[in-house]
Amino acid sequence: SGEERRRYPRYGFQADVDIEFEGKALRAFLTDISADGMFVVAANPLWVGAVFIARLHIADALRINCVVKRVMVGRGMGVEFKELSAQDRDSLDKILAGLAV
Repeated sequence: SGEERRRYPRYGFQADVDIEFEGKALRAFLTDISADGMFVVAANPLWVGAVFIARLHIADALRINCVVKRVMVGRGMGVEFKELSAQDRDSLDKILAGLAV
């Protein structure tokens, strides 16, 4: 199972997310998040290897470069974070610290 491969704990976390891909903006929803990725619920997920920008609709708006690592047809996609700015990493760390309580 995928659980053994995870480097960081995953937390249930719900938020709207805009996916910017090839000049299009798609609205989706995330259901969990970790220090290095998240699961995005999307009716029409992208494919494994697709690279996109995710904008999370939270207090400190996060803008994160992502790559699709796993697709679950009809459910969504597991994505990995790439190249977070120091500010976005700090915002993400604050969210995770709050969820870890």
